[in-house]
Amino acid sequence: MTSENKQTGAEPTDSVAEESAGASEREVAELVGRLAESDDMDGAERRRLLGRLTKSLSAGAKNAKATGAGRSRWLADVFMAVAPRIPIRDLHTLSAHHQGLTSEALADDLARTAAKATMTVGAIGGAVAAAEFAAPPLLLSAPAQLVAETLVVAAIEVKLIAELHEVYGIQVPGSGSQRAMAFATAWSKQRGVDPMTPSSVTLALGAATKTALRNRLMRTLGRHLTTFGPFLTGAVAGGFLNRAATRKLAEAVRADLRVHQALPPGKS
Repeated sequence: MTSENKQTGAEPTDSVAEESAGASEREVAELVGRLAESDDMDGAERRRLLGRLTKSLSAGAKNAKATGAGRSRWLADVFMAVAPRIPIRDLHTLSAHHQGLTSEALADDLARTAAKATMTVGAIGGAVAAAEFAAPPLLLSAPAQLVAETLVVAAIEVKLIAELHEVYGIQVPGSGSQRAMAFATAWSKQRGVDPMTPSSVTLALGAATKTALRNRLMRTLGRHLTTFGPFLTGAVAGGFLNRAATRKLAEAVRADLRVHQALPPGKS
């Protein structure tokens, strides 16, 4: 060890750990973003990316345990790092990606697509779990797999909320990170962002909001326990519950947004 390193003590080790954690965080954010972004990703590619995400999260969970961080707090911290990187499309791009649909017809299609995506995540998780029941040692990856499914579903639903605001013309002020947290907060409450309350953006990082976000993530995580049913029952249950939850969320958010901006049926 050099004299410089001797003087700094454990700092080089801490620096390496911080760089490793930062790289893991970036990889998680990239993978979640890719899984939330694509409407037409084939099943094999989605399974591959979910597998990579599970491995990355497994390492992060070990670090969190080593530092004494609570599982729910760690999960919320990971999602708060992911949220600003969730790809959000503007109205023009949304219409172009959905065959020229507009207004309520476009909102309908966004909700259907998101529900299909979260259903697929639940079904893939259940299929993987069914395979793992045939090889019990692999069940050690189960907690990380559940976290991976939870983060992806949360990202898809936050993306849905943000893009529904685009469709209904509801502008959320603030920087990119502030807007991301406003939409994540809306997801935790299963509501739309109230444009008449601008302070909601600045309050989005408050302690109460972080608690609500942790609680919502843990409820979603609990829902994904169903994917660990025997054989393929978990795939069916996980897919069904995810689809139903996403549809319910879309209906609640759209009801909120219609209060502020009514739309015509739209071009279909």
